[in-house]
Amino acid sequence: MSDKPKYGFETRSVHAGAAPDPTTGARAVPIYQTTAYVFDDADHAASLFNLQTYGYIYSRLTNPTVAALEERVASLEGGRGATGCASGHAAQMLAFFALMEPGDEFLAARQLYGGSINQFGRTFAKFGWTVHFVDVDDPENFRRAMTPKCKAIFVESLANPGGVVTDLEAISAIAREAGIPLIVDNTLATPYLCQPFRWGADIIVHSTTKFLSGHGNSMGGMMVDSGRFDWTKSGRYPSLSEPEPAYHGLRFHETFGDLALTVHGHALGLRDLGAAMAPLNAFLTLTGSETLALRMERHVANAQKVAAFLEAHPRVSWVSYAGLKSSPYHALAAKYLPRGAGSVFTFGVKGGYDAGVKVVESCELFSHLANLGDTRSLIIHPASTTHRQLSNEQRTAAGAGADVVRLSIGIESVDDIVADLDQALAKSAAAA
Repeated sequence: MSDKPKYGFETRSVHAGAAPDPTTGARAVPIYQTTAYVFDDADHAASLFNLQTYGYIYSRLTNPTVAALEERVASLEGGRGATGCASGHAAQMLAFFALMEPGDEFLAARQLYGGSINQFGRTFAKFGWTVHFVDVDDPENFRRAMTPKCKAIFVESLANPGGVVTDLEAISAIAREAGIPLIVDNTLATPYLCQPFRWGADIIVHSTTKFLSGHGNSMGGMMVDSGRFDWTKSGRYPSLSEPEPAYHGLRFHETFGDLALTVHGHALGLRDLGAAMAPLNAFLTLTGSETLALRMERHVANAQKVAAFLEAHPRVSWVSYAGLKSSPYHALAAKYLPRGAGSVFTFGVKGGYDAGVKVVESCELFSHLANLGDTRSLIIHPASTTHRQLSNEQRTAAGAGADVVRLSIGIESVDDIVADLDQALAKSAAAA
């Protein structure tokens, strides 16, 4: 992995992983809508199944369109390799699947997307994996919560929905001290705004459904490996360091080196968990990623203006956006997000739960739906939707209390965005 890529971010977002089709000359990456691939002969087939030759066997494992997207995202993040899958949750599953054994534990920030809290706290428990949630605002909490059974630390670079900016450098130092990898969900920040590998992260996961795709039309996830973690040194990651019976005793780290996690993600993760990315979704995400830098510039510029408007609004009690000087995360945003603090943030409506619901229902330009990172401006009331399965205490800890409204600011004319919020806030007074 090179610390300084040959080409700039914008160039790589257009060209990485893509080349003219050698048969037809087609310039756009084709949609390889196929389930399987013809082998040259029996020896070729055997070498593919033994992981002795790179190639395509079955689209649950590998697909040329998905492979192009994997190469592009790995390039944008400065990673060694990537594994595309069906969703962001699938990417998280693939990462932990390679690291964890029954009885193992890991640490996670409590300021996370509500779905991740459920996945970690409930579903992962069925595999015998235990999570300890800690307050990310004090990195030392991770050191205090560390146990001998901990195998990883998981955080979001820019937390959903509360706009929390994570001190990646401090937490990565704690992970290195413990000899475990730091996994960072970089979905909200995107590689354009934040580069977690530069601050010591070992694995990055994405919901490509969000900003990487950018148009609300395709599901997907990505696990990106820095290639820097030594999976053999401690002996604590047998899936990567010890003989794998399914491949005649092959040791992934010994055989594939800095690509061990990436190959494992395909050869075992996708093979056995089956959470493959659809070729059409990979194609749409490739297309969306070409304009990532341009879109993020507009997203951030609009969000900054909207946050400033809300901060001064009489119907708003608080705004949590790291781009505002009033934010406790403003200094961290300047360090980790120098191009802007993203476009997803929350604010509190005076009047609590009912007023929050009224704002959401009164918007005309904003779309009320459970997604973010779209070209369109989106709005949701987390307490009644994305975080409703959590307890009141968990919702408050995650930044999704009763009065909280989450915005994902789009690329429309900012005056129209502001006007829509203004009229919706005026209507919330009656509900309050």
